[in-house]
Amino acid sequence: MKDFMLLFISQSYSELGLSPEEMQARMGKWFAWNSKMTEQGIVKEGDALQDNVRRVSGANRTITDRTGAEVKELVGGYYVVSAKDLEEATKIAEGYPDYDLGGTVEIREVMVFDQ
Repeated sequence: MKDFMLLFISQSYSELGLSPEEMQARMGKWFAWNSKMTEQGIVKEGDALQDNVRRVSGANRTITDRTGAEVKELVGGYYVVSAKDLEEATKIAEGYPDYDLGGTVEIREVMVFDQ
């Protein structure tokens, strides 16, 4: 088995104008998906991320602070899952609850370095 990171890219729920009830319903879908993967033993870790972004870049380590509304693509969270290969990881990503809101899942295999 290999590890894959699923990165969840979308607008924040508040930016999409979801009501508190709609947000609660969305969270129920996320919890159900997480429970299913946990029961199957494939999710290793994961979390939602705050909308505020601090980027440090370049040799001078320039700091840029932005809100989710100012970022073109916001990584709203991630999971690390175990899968046989990229195709199986893609199958796991089919459960992502926010495709209908225009969300995207980026799937990346975690590198393993020999020590």
